[in-house]
Formats: sequence, C-alpha cells, structure tokens
Amino acid sequence: MNNFLRAQSCGAKNFFPLPNAIFSLGLSTGELAVYAYLMYCEDRKSHQCWPSYKTIGEAVGMSRNTVQKYVREMEYKALIITEPTKYESAGGHVRNGNLIFTILPIQGAIEYHNECQLSR
Repeated sequence: MNNFLRAQSCGAKNFFPLPNAIFSLGLSTGELAVYAYLMYCEDRKSHQCWPSYKTIGEAVGMSRNTVQKYVREMEYKALIITEPTKYESAGGHVRNGNLIFTILPIQGAIEYHNECQLSR
C-alpha cells in the first residue's frame, strides 16, 4: 500500500488544517514553513503551541536566528502573537522558558495584507 493510501486509511488524525488563504498573503517560503509547523503543533482548542526556536528550526531545516526572523515577520503580519514564559530551575533560579505561540484567525492577516496593498 502506498503512503497516500495508508495516510487516508488512518483518518484525519494524521493531518492538520492549513487555511487556503495563507497562500494569498505573499509569504516567503520560510514564513510558510514556520507557520505550517506552528499549525502542526497547535492545540486545536486554545490555538496555542510552545515549541522552542531550536525545535522549529530542526523541523523545517533552518537556524534558530532564521526562525526568529520569520516569527517576527509573522507577528508583524498579524498571523501569530508570542508570549514569553518563565520557569524555576532545580536550583531555584527563575529562567526564561519557550515562547507561547498563539495562532490568530486568518481573517485579521488578510485584512492587514489588503490594507498594506491599498496603501501602496
């Protein structure tokens, strides 16, 4: 059985939604890759995920700094928001944790994109 048929027989649990409109926003291939990975990781109820830059980079074949650049671009384009987290180490020190990524409704990004196009 080929991989396509095997994936179909396993049901929807092996797939994640990617909005069709994402391809109309003029994103770079890097932005698309990072966005797709965040969608893959997201909790479908809260629309949040918390992978590290390193984990994202390993998944999509980019350096940590490149992932950071694309995350900033996607924040600017109203696709995601990020929130810092903190945790207490075993030694009692408070340290920075992974960011919490919240995937925003695609409609806001479409409106932002359209406003930018009109202002040109």
